[in-house]
Amino acid sequence: MGDVAKDLAAGTVGGAAQLIVGHPFDTIKVKLQSQPAPLPGQTLKYAGAMDAVRQTVAAEGPRGLYKGMGAPLATVAAFNAVLFSVRGQMEALLRSQPGAPLTVNQQIVCGAGAGVAVSVLACPTELIKCRLQAQSALADSSSASVAVKYGGPMDVARHVLRSEGGVRGLFKGLVPTMAREVPGNAAMFGVYEALKQFFAGGQDTSKLGRGSLIVAGGLAGASFWVSVYPTDVVKSVIQVDDYKNPKFSGSIDAFRKIMASEGVKGLYKGFGPAMARSVPANAACFLAYEVTKSSLG
Repeated sequence: MGDVAKDLAAGTVGGAAQLIVGHPFDTIKVKLQSQPAPLPGQTLKYAGAMDAVRQTVAAEGPRGLYKGMGAPLATVAAFNAVLFSVRGQMEALLRSQPGAPLTVNQQIVCGAGAGVAVSVLACPTELIKCRLQAQSALADSSSASVAVKYGGPMDVARHVLRSEGGVRGLFKGLVPTMAREVPGNAAMFGVYEALKQFFAGGQDTSKLGRGSLIVAGGLAGASFWVSVYPTDVVKSVIQVDDYKNPKFSGSIDAFRKIMASEGVKGLYKGFGPAMARSVPANAACFLAYEVTKSSLG
């Protein structure tokens, strides 16, 4: 079985595992990121992560935590095929000879290259996911009901294509998406390789047990968010911004306005759920990837 096909199959399985484990955390993260700043005398819609969970479950049931999952689930095969296949091809280019292990710095380069490639797929998927996840957070906080603007992923796509500039509208937020994916994946794959080599006591990591892979994958995922979280906040607010009456003219404007109204704290809204998600979700992803790839020979 070719290396590209192995990376495609293993990446798909890893991505599915990551999505199933991590999506509820991601929903809460986006709700916290996208809730508008309160008017004078008012309070935030969500007091924190647990409050967001309680309100979401009360208003929408447990299914509300999985809102927006259809879009990434539908594209998980393509996304992870690109991510792991591009990384695999860059590994092949950087190897001194077939099968030779790569250094941590080389894995950082591979991760950055994979980040460039997946940004094109991630942007429209993230836009659809964020619109669905955030619509209740953006509803009038005085209303007890959930304001439903979109019926599902395809409804979001149709609305954007029809009313927000066609295909170009689906790529709203591409710049911050790329600014997240490139350094984020560089950090994640670099940390993953560094930890594997540390646990293995050298560059040969082929004999590592599942426990070591789980720890390395979980901490690698955490490093992704630590390195790029403010960029993710900017991406989210831009992608859920109103098309006809936008609050932000671009990434820099969004950054400045968040800093002006909420300070540095505003750039870390939802950081707790993101970190709580990243460790188990990426542990599941990397373990599923490694086990699947190993089983394919």
